[in-house]
Amino acid sequence: MDVDDTDARPSDFPLFVFFKDVRNLFKWDPLGTEILQIALPAALALAADPVASLIDTVFIGHLGPVELAAVGVSIAIFNQASKITIYPLVSITTSFVAEEETENKITEKHEATKTCISEDSETQHDDTAFGEELQEASSTPFTSVKKLDYRKVGGKRHIPSASTALVLGGILGLLQTIFLIFGSDTLLGIMGVKHGSPMISPAHKYLTIRSLGAPAVLLSLAMQGVFRGLKDTKTPLYATVAADGANIILDPIFIFACHLGVSGAAIAHVMSQYLMAFILLWNLTKQVDLLPPSLKDLQFGRFLKNGFYLFTRVIAVTFCVTLAASLAARLGATPMAAFQICLQVWLTSSLLADGLAIAGQAILACAFAEKDYEKATAAAARVLQMGFILGLGLAVVVGAGLQFGAGVFTTDVNVLHYISIGVPFVAATQPINSLSFVFDGVNFGASDFAYSAYSMVLVAVGSIASLFLLSRSYGFVGIWIALTIYMALRTFAGIWRMGTGTGPWRFLKSKTYF
Repeated sequence: MDVDDTDARPSDFPLFVFFKDVRNLFKWDPLGTEILQIALPAALALAADPVASLIDTVFIGHLGPVELAAVGVSIAIFNQASKITIYPLVSITTSFVAEEETENKITEKHEATKTCISEDSETQHDDTAFGEELQEASSTPFTSVKKLDYRKVGGKRHIPSASTALVLGGILGLLQTIFLIFGSDTLLGIMGVKHGSPMISPAHKYLTIRSLGAPAVLLSLAMQGVFRGLKDTKTPLYATVAADGANIILDPIFIFACHLGVSGAAIAHVMSQYLMAFILLWNLTKQVDLLPPSLKDLQFGRFLKNGFYLFTRVIAVTFCVTLAASLAARLGATPMAAFQICLQVWLTSSLLADGLAIAGQAILACAFAEKDYEKATAAAARVLQMGFILGLGLAVVVGAGLQFGAGVFTTDVNVLHYISIGVPFVAATQPINSLSFVFDGVNFGASDFAYSAYSMVLVAVGSIASLFLLSRSYGFVGIWIALTIYMALRTFAGIWRMGTGTGPWRFLKSKTYF
């Protein structure tokens, strides 16, 4: 289906697209089935790692509030570095792999049709058919033919984006390790952990050891991007569960039995990450030929062009959360410990919506590659509706769970008091958080990387200003008010793009879908 903009009018704002087929929200139709088959394993895999981090927090919390706060700062630094380097790569890889896989299937069907026509024609008109087949083959794009031939000869998928993602992931992982090891003191100082602070020693130990696992982390996430593009979210789930299970088992052994404290927690985490990387690589090599015929097949230019947009975006996204953690650390060890627990719960529950985002991205990338705009619209609307309902449910579960279960993380009365202050914000923001994450997947599936970057920079400017102003005036409460504003602005940016029918969604103005 081609986009026709001839009857588009500037006054047309297709806001009702978000309510498209809302009556089918809980219907078990082909689209709903496809979304859930991708989203559920993806959500479980995404939730598994933060759950493991929560269990880490439980173990470390019993070492004391200083150790808990120190690890919280170190995790914030490590996550910031990881997201800046790998998040653009994972997002781009998912879209590009989905597009290439769709193009391969289209080419394969096209070639199969040509073969059938050629064989039938050869029986009746040998010479004429040969000449027509030769002429048609000469007009077929070389890249498509090469992809198909390679798939047949090698018996595996030929997806250049997968090879490119692994090369970039390995390089970025090594660079991140070097950066964190040699810059740990400076980074901790920026986060408010100065020399002389009781947090400096455990924070430095944890961050230094944890940085050794960066290559495994980035390679694992790059491979997860490949599997997501192939609409296979079960393999990453199995790998994640195995790795996090190993982490949970090793934590008490290294932390308490070996008396290594926070260093033991970091060692356990690093070992689990390398286990995950091995499992994913083992499975990926069975499906995809990771050695392209030549370096020309690698798509560094395409990755870097779009990666720059997402690199800018992810800096804006993670800087807001990292700044919030830094401002909390400046309030002292007790507020920071409470903030770390609330933040982990906040991110863990909200990331469940990322499963829907991944499903939306993979389905939309395929739909746009096929120019099936009807399916693209239906899929986008469905995952957004599901995301909102999920957010409402999470608000109830998270609010009740954190209010009555905070004692699992710490027994410190002062820390528990601060947690009770943060609970309303953590719970109430779940619906907008879910929509925000799902909108990310929708934008990436439409390859709307430029808008995602520019809009997030504007969101970050407003959010950073509110963090500084509100934290000075209201302290711990002010930080959470500012984070609520931050997530609300992110959601509004997504609504504006699709709801106004601009960018890749301009076809919504030229055709009636409601």
